[in-house]
Amino acid sequence: MLRRVLRKGRGIGRAVMIEHSLFSLPFALVALFSESAGRPPLSKVGWIILAVVAARNGANALNRLVDEKIDAQNPRTAERPLQTGRVRRLELILFTFFCGLLLLVAAWMLNPLCLVLVPAAGAMIMVYSYTKRFTWLCHYWLGMTCSAAVMGSFLALTGSFELRFFPLTGAVMFWVAGFDIIYALQDIDHDRSHGLRSIPARFGSFTALGFAAASFTVFLGGIVLHGLLYGFNAWYYTGAVVSAGILVWELLIAWNSEKSEENRIPFAAYKLNQALSPIFLLFVLAALYLPGGLHG
Repeated sequence: MLRRVLRKGRGIGRAVMIEHSLFSLPFALVALFSESAGRPPLSKVGWIILAVVAARNGANALNRLVDEKIDAQNPRTAERPLQTGRVRRLELILFTFFCGLLLLVAAWMLNPLCLVLVPAAGAMIMVYSYTKRFTWLCHYWLGMTCSAAVMGSFLALTGSFELRFFPLTGAVMFWVAGFDIIYALQDIDHDRSHGLRSIPARFGSFTALGFAAASFTVFLGGIVLHGLLYGFNAWYYTGAVVSAGILVWELLIAWNSEKSEENRIPFAAYKLNQALSPIFLLFVLAALYLPGGLHG
C-alpha cells in the first residue's frame, strides 16, 4: 500500500511538474526578505511557502485537466502521465481540490486580505487554462498569474497594497512570459494547425524571440528598480547582472536551436530559469546578511 501511494505521488508530481515551484517561490521569498529587511516573522514564512507551492501545483493540475485533449494531440506532450494513464483524471481532480484547500488554510492563517483575494487568484488560474484558445497574449496572462505569488508575499506581511510592491511583481510577470514564449517555440506548427494562440504561432520564431528579449529587459529593469526602492547594495546588483547573463544565454540557445536539428528549448526555457530564481535569491540574502550588507 505504501509503495502504491508513493508511486501515485510520484506520478502526480511528474504530471504537475512539481519542480517548477522553483520559478515563483524564490521571488516570493525575495519579496518576503525585502519587505521585512531580512527579518521575516517566522510565524508567516511557512504559511507563505505553503500558499505559493499549493497555488502553483493546483494551478498546473487544473491546466493538465483542461488541456487533456490538446496535450494528447501534441506529440511533445502525448506521453504525459495523464495521457498515458499513469495518473487518472479523478486523481488530478482530487489533487487540485487538495491544493485549493491548502491555499485557503494558508491564506486564512496569514491575514484577512490574503483570504479575501483567494477567489481572485483562483479566477486568474482558471482563465489562464483557456487563454491559448483565444489570445496570443496567453504568455503574459501566465506571467501575471505566477507573479501573484510575489504580490501575495508582500500582502502577507503588510495586509495592504503599496506602490513599492509592483516593480518586483511586474518583473516576475515579464520574466515568466519571456521564457514561456521561448518554450512555445516548440509548438509553432501544432498550435497553428489546431487553432491555438501563442506569440510564436502568430508572429513566427524570430519575432517571438524579440518579444522574449523585450520581456527579459523589462524584468531586469523591474528588479533594478526594486533594489533601488529597498536600498540594496552591490551584492544585489551582482545578482541582477548574473541573471542578465543567464537570460542572454537562454536567448542564444533558443536562437541556435531554431537553426539546428537539436532541440535545447526545454533546457533554455525551464532548466536555466529554475536556476535563475534561486541564484538571485542567494544574492539577495548576501546583500542582507554578509558584511557590508543591510545587516552586516
